[in-house]
Amino acid sequence: MEREMEKIAGTVEEIGFHSEESGFTVLYVDVNGELVTVVGEVADIAEGEEIAATGSFRVHGTYGMQFKAELIERTLPATAGAIRKYLSSGAVKGVGPALAGRIVARFGDSTLEIIEKEPDRLTEIRGISARKAEEIGEEYRRLFGIRSVMSLLTSLGLPAAVAIRVWRRWGAGTAHQLETDPYALCCEEIGVEFEEADRIAAHFGIAGSDPCRLGAGMQYILRVNSRSGHTCLPRAKLLGLAGEFLQAEEPELEETLGLLLEEETLAGYTAGGREFIYLQPLYRAENYIASRVCIALQLQPPQWETMEEELDALEQMQGITYDPVQRRAIAQAVQSRMFILTGGPGTGKTTTLRGILALLEERGEKVALAAPTGRAAKRMAEITGHEASTIHRLLEVEPKTETLTFKRGEKNPLPADAVIVDEMSMVDTLLMEHLLRGMRLGARLIMVGDSDQLPSVAAGNVLRDLIRSELVPCLHLERVFRQAAQSLIVTNAHAIVHGEMPELDCRSSDCFFLENGDALSQQRLVVDLVSRRLPNSYGYDPLREIQVITPGKQGPLGTRELNRCLQQKLNPPQKGRAEATLMGRTLREGDKVMQIRNNYDILWQLPDGTAGTGIFNGDMGIIEMLDPGSKTILVRFEDKLATYSFENQDQLEHAYAVTVHKSQGSEFEAVVMPLERHHPKLHYRNLLYTAVTRARRLLIMTGEKQTVYAMVQNNRRTLRYTNQTEMLREMYDE
Repeated sequence: MEREMEKIAGTVEEIGFHSEESGFTVLYVDVNGELVTVVGEVADIAEGEEIAATGSFRVHGTYGMQFKAELIERTLPATAGAIRKYLSSGAVKGVGPALAGRIVARFGDSTLEIIEKEPDRLTEIRGISARKAEEIGEEYRRLFGIRSVMSLLTSLGLPAAVAIRVWRRWGAGTAHQLETDPYALCCEEIGVEFEEADRIAAHFGIAGSDPCRLGAGMQYILRVNSRSGHTCLPRAKLLGLAGEFLQAEEPELEETLGLLLEEETLAGYTAGGREFIYLQPLYRAENYIASRVCIALQLQPPQWETMEEELDALEQMQGITYDPVQRRAIAQAVQSRMFILTGGPGTGKTTTLRGILALLEERGEKVALAAPTGRAAKRMAEITGHEASTIHRLLEVEPKTETLTFKRGEKNPLPADAVIVDEMSMVDTLLMEHLLRGMRLGARLIMVGDSDQLPSVAAGNVLRDLIRSELVPCLHLERVFRQAAQSLIVTNAHAIVHGEMPELDCRSSDCFFLENGDALSQQRLVVDLVSRRLPNSYGYDPLREIQVITPGKQGPLGTRELNRCLQQKLNPPQKGRAEATLMGRTLREGDKVMQIRNNYDILWQLPDGTAGTGIFNGDMGIIEMLDPGSKTILVRFEDKLATYSFENQDQLEHAYAVTVHKSQGSEFEAVVMPLERHHPKLHYRNLLYTAVTRARRLLIMTGEKQTVYAMVQNNRRTLRYTNQTEMLREMYDE
């Protein structure tokens, strides 16, 4: 039953918490002499302000009675006492409690009007110069401008978090921007959905057939499809989608598209008799990648005359004998400006990589190692014994910039003679462009990966497109070595990738299948496996060594429900164990969490006192301390202790269960993978293969064998519209 909405009004006595990013706020409000906790979203609030909140009362499990506000409206304080409290809060820069007292004592209820319209009168007060008076007036008018813009945005139904992003982008020009082109709200930096911008446009009288709307709609469709991996769309498909989405006729869409191409807002490229339409950044990226690959192919270094002798010496130094294919891979890698090494589990990829690295260093080359995620970089460092970093860290990403920017680029390239990138299947088109821009023209790029795994989350299919071009030197390792062949995880992975049903009935191996068709029953089974059976039978730590990997987020076997159940079982509420409920979810000391996007500003410290910054997308850790008083969270990531504020806690997600995509680049001692038959869109071969290859020592799948069979048989790789291969071939042939 829906709660009945109520309205309360009062004065903000204290701000318990306020996030400048999201607007999430906890206020203690004096409502007719009673202090009420109000929780909601509001931008730029100060003590002493008058508010009116619409919402409902509810009891929070930890914090007691609260008023959950759906809308918080603000009015300036009207009485001398409230004005004094407002100014004393520091809301107006340059005015502290003592000065606030003197100003209000002089002007009383008219204080704010005087500051806004006659700031020169502030010089009547001892200690305020003409310059100081002018600064106070300017600051107050700036705040008043923010308030006016925020009021406008709130009246248009935009949440506080969006309103804050809008103000940061357009400032005092917000009202004019919204009146002339509200569809600019759909840009990546603000992130308003098109339907919401459409509603605001209608408010300002913009017609449905306005070229501004049609152009913005087509750009929006391209952006949405880029999130599904497409760098472009066929022209006919874009026009068809736009006609349906915008309820517009094809001639007017064609005319608008022609203008967008002419203005170079969008780009077109013809391949195979079809024209493809791009957002400019993705077109430039594919074009640049193709040009750099062609340059690398033309700058092939001289062949090593003593290659065989050097390989013999390398084998002696390493104390191993390479397989003939591995020898060929090492030789090709060190004699190419660009090289791709692929292979599944157990095929000797790691051994080959170590050989390439050793031979390059023996030749005196400076080699940099990198991977797309922090966990993948850490694993790369472990298997090579050399330092490795994320690609973002290697290129020295610029923090706190609206668009992705790096210090390393064409004017300031990396000093490395060679760059080796692992988990290359995870590298998207835009990141590949930045990587190549950050490398010297003559530098060597060696890409290592498994082309049978899932492609990058972001737009592009770089590894497969480069392989498909048949221009970049590439070697695929196929032989499964004897020791690896003893693992059912490895043999099942290779069976899956070849379209064969994996062995599921063996009970004395490292790979088990537990038949269970009911989703809720599977959910209970997964929780029992993680919390009791695997720790008791194998001694695995349920937080640090066992990982639940599931195809999706929704349903009883999705990450949301599994994380809720696993948190309740592994880390329930307990006296002395601090917790905080923020943005609708509870974080608790002892929780397993994952960083869900790169943050280069978060502070961390090592046990020896060494400090640094930066936690990366996919890094997993445990919450060691949560302090509601100081509003800080300490998370242990391996050996790093990172400090979060409540304000950036939205960058953390529970990680008792993660999606297959989020698990890429990582390995875990034990993996539990539930499979649900009711999600056929997630039933495809390379998703199953990717999940299976995350397990190092033990894999347990639950569900029905028919679901496994359906996934193995479905070799439909999600179609991605890209033209990387075509652009590369076209440039190479010129």
